[in-house]
Amino acid sequence: MNKNYSLNDLSKIVSILISSVKNKTLLFYGQMGVGKTTLIKELCRQLQVEDNISSPTFSLVNEYKTASNEKVYHFDFYRITDEEEALDMGIEDYFYNNDWCLIEWPENIENLLPLDAVEIHLTLLDDGQRNIQLK
Repeated sequence: MNKNYSLNDLSKIVSILISSVKNKTLLFYGQMGVGKTTLIKELCRQLQVEDNISSPTFSLVNEYKTASNEKVYHFDFYRITDEEEALDMGIEDYFYNNDWCLIEWPENIENLLPLDAVEIHLTLLDDGQRNIQLK
């Protein structure tokens, strides 16, 4: 998938995203303010998360439950300074349990990421739209 979208198209883009991914570990790459958290909030909404969704910038991870009792883990590694911090929190246990793992700033734990994770690259375009690429 390689598409440009506006905020008005967000629901449709996320629907396509959910049907396109090959596994539940999603890595969100993009500069600050590109819309990673906004995309994740819509993804959680479509997964029927019942909790309030917010960025886990200070806690590193938020856990949500869906209406069907699935778990969704939302990680934000922006402030992490050493991969050891992620290991200390048991990151590997999260990655290999078949729950949704939505990871902002994955480049900060690059050596710990599952090889089969889906990369989602977001870019802010000059006209205010975003570009999303799945890799």
